[in-house]
Amino acid sequence: MVSERAHMVEFSLLTGLAIGPTVGLLATLAMDLVMARLPEGETPPKVAASVLTGESVDTAPARLATWIHYVAGAGSGLLFVGIAAALGSALDGAVVTLTAASVVQLALMIGFFAFVPLPRATGVPRGRRARVRRAWAIEATAYVVVAALAVAAVGRVV
Repeated sequence: MVSERAHMVEFSLLTGLAIGPTVGLLATLAMDLVMARLPEGETPPKVAASVLTGESVDTAPARLATWIHYVAGAGSGLLFVGIAAALGSALDGAVVTLTAASVVQLALMIGFFAFVPLPRATGVPRGRRARVRRAWAIEATAYVVVAALAVAAVGRVV
């Protein structure tokens, strides 16, 4: 819970386990709106599907890409809530805590994508990789903003 009195983000383990994936799915749905507007916006989920199947990004199974996208989104929400809860015990104030958690989450999302699946994907030449990384950075930013706002809102209710 975002506590004005305690000045930190507090969630019980059970509440965090329930809220995390929900926050993640909400943020993923918001990310979908951004993805649809970017030239390489739909590519990141296909990158993950390409790595898992060995197929080219452009022919990777769409259903698998969609599954990966939403499962990873839910898992990232759990990670975000965990980061916020951990930082909440060390930082003073919900705004500071959620801002710090957002910076950490964004760095993890962009760094992981840029260094793990993207270089291993098939059919993504260097020039295209830069465009895909840029699209992912924009999408991840949208995800993190929505996740932080959702945690702040839920924290006021819980």
